[in-house]
Amino acid sequence: MPISLKFLGGVRTVTGSSHLISQDKSKVLLDVGLFQGRRDESYKANTDFHYNVCAVNSLLLSHAHIDHCGNLPSLFKKGFRGKMYATSATKDLCKLMLEDSGKIQEEDVRYVNKINRRLALPLRKPLYTQREASRSAKKIHPVSYKQKICIARNIFATLFDAGHILGSAIVVLDIKDNAKSIRLGYAVDLGRKGLPILNDPTFIKGLDYLILESTYGGRQHAPIEDAKVKLKEAINQTIERKGKILIPSFTLERTQEVIYFLNELLKEKAIPPIPIYVDSPLATNITEVFQSHPDYMDKETREAINGGKNPFGFLSLRYIRDQKESKALNNDKRPMVIISGSGMCESGRILHHLINNIEDTRNTILIVGYMARDTLGKRIVDRVRFVRIFGVEYELNAQVVVINAFSGHADKDELWNFVSECLPLKRIFLVHGDPEQSQALFDMLTHKGLNVHMPVKDEEVSLD
Repeated sequence: MPISLKFLGGVRTVTGSSHLISQDKSKVLLDVGLFQGRRDESYKANTDFHYNVCAVNSLLLSHAHIDHCGNLPSLFKKGFRGKMYATSATKDLCKLMLEDSGKIQEEDVRYVNKINRRLALPLRKPLYTQREASRSAKKIHPVSYKQKICIARNIFATLFDAGHILGSAIVVLDIKDNAKSIRLGYAVDLGRKGLPILNDPTFIKGLDYLILESTYGGRQHAPIEDAKVKLKEAINQTIERKGKILIPSFTLERTQEVIYFLNELLKEKAIPPIPIYVDSPLATNITEVFQSHPDYMDKETREAINGGKNPFGFLSLRYIRDQKESKALNNDKRPMVIISGSGMCESGRILHHLINNIEDTRNTILIVGYMARDTLGKRIVDRVRFVRIFGVEYELNAQVVVINAFSGHADKDELWNFVSECLPLKRIFLVHGDPEQSQALFDMLTHKGLNVHMPVKDEEVSLD
């Protein structure tokens, strides 16, 4: 039977990554990401599986971002009982991320149902609960990098370091079909060379086919060193004004990167030793997972942790879980750094800190991540004069500083460097990118004479 590849999600968009490999009686899933969008649209996309879930033998999770693992509980609710594999760091992070996602699903439905009861509309159910999320995450089998395992009949998998987030993996499948064999690489998402904390992405040789992300397929990042310089400048300028630095940050990886750089700046005495708070229970738990997995980090970070110089536990850094402690920061008038979720300012404790600090010209809102259209974070980046938080308008008087050098995704040059190391390739499939970014990478790679394809959702291709 021919080997087929079906693109279930994460094509011509950056959400809901999932792909199905079929060969004879073997079926293997690569990721099962959560599709994120409007409520009704996303619920339908996350509950309608266009394949027989019960026939899938195995699932491989590349990493713990919700757009790659977040629909795992729904898969179980539909009857999936195959084996799941990921690195041990990904397993631990998935548990936290999925439980948080389940909690959000429940809270969202409670809010919507309050309105629906008033309007006599049908009540909704959460996509999955926190308990269902916890149960599914526990079933992941940990696998080491470079450990070749049989995941279905005639299909073998090996994970390599993707350098994207802690425990992230490039998946390589060796698929046997009668007398021939095919080697398929899955590099979604791919990290950058020289990022703090992480090892550089592994280059893979001998592939026949490659599924490749294209998030920044038409862009170039500033050097990561620029992030450290701009971070220093923003903090020092704000301290001179006797203000606070608010950093809305994604809990997984971005928060830990910012902490790492703050530690470096303090060691170098490039910034004064002011209080630094991580005000997010989830980010606090994730950072604890980081500290328990030093083997997944680069040599410098690993040696620092093992040598008692933990970059995530320096003297002026404090992690906050308690809500009362979080509220108390608003009455503390000292200059300080507050790192808090969510990354796009759409929910979480950062909203309360913004309410209390956004109108003060002494303060700085420091943007270190991507802000999607129609989010509060995007309106802050655009420096809209008045922004609405919890239905109340506030004047944006605080300074806004945007640092674009923070990114865990390879840019167009780094993607090309990765591809060039994989050559020769029969075909490259571009996924995980907005259409204009995928198209830019497609144009570059085809100009270099490569066979490239941009699939659409539910398209199925044969691998020969």
